[in-house]
Amino acid sequence: MASASFYVGVIGNIISVLLFLSPLGTFRRIVKHRSTEEFESFPYICTLLASALWTYYGITKAGSLLVATVNGFGVVVEIVYVTLFLVFAPPRTRAKTGTLVALLDVGFLAGVILITHFLLHGDTKIDVIGFLCAGLNIAMYASPLAAMKTVVTTKSVEYMPFLLSFFSFLNGGIWTFYAVLVKDFFVGLSWCYILYTGTPTHPRKSPTI
Repeated sequence: MASASFYVGVIGNIISVLLFLSPLGTFRRIVKHRSTEEFESFPYICTLLASALWTYYGITKAGSLLVATVNGFGVVVEIVYVTLFLVFAPPRTRAKTGTLVALLDVGFLAGVILITHFLLHGDTKIDVIGFLCAGLNIAMYASPLAAMKTVVTTKSVEYMPFLLSFFSFLNGGIWTFYAVLVKDFFVGLSWCYILYTGTPTHPRKSPTI
């Protein structure tokens, strides 16, 4: 019989998949207009890196298959998003985006995998990967806190949609509960912080990189 952590993890997978797919409207608009307009690519580049690292963590640590599966899905989705951005972005933005992808999603990721695979072993290897994953998640969800100032100043929630914030909060709660059940410190640390913030911003009208 499956354990409670398995069912909680499956629920977390479902909610996470919905969150990964939440920008579909944005990219439908990009494809329709054949332009990235004022959307920015950096959140998708960072999410691709985070998903790839969490997939690696889930594969490396025994019993973390549910962490690997949902983030593996996230890797595929984010690759599609970044590719569409590269196709439809203006030349200057495309060049900057390509540079960031090469540095972060290829160079940094490859460096982490090579170093941890060949130089680290056992619990030390898992700890290093876990700290990197948790640290990146916290950094990603700390930056959108600036949106709160925008919301207060403009008295508009355009940059912090309620449903997206609510489901991010719910997702953080589910994965925090999962982390407690399986006693995974790194999953708990990153998702507990996301549960606390739960404030993703809408990428529209943000400065392009």
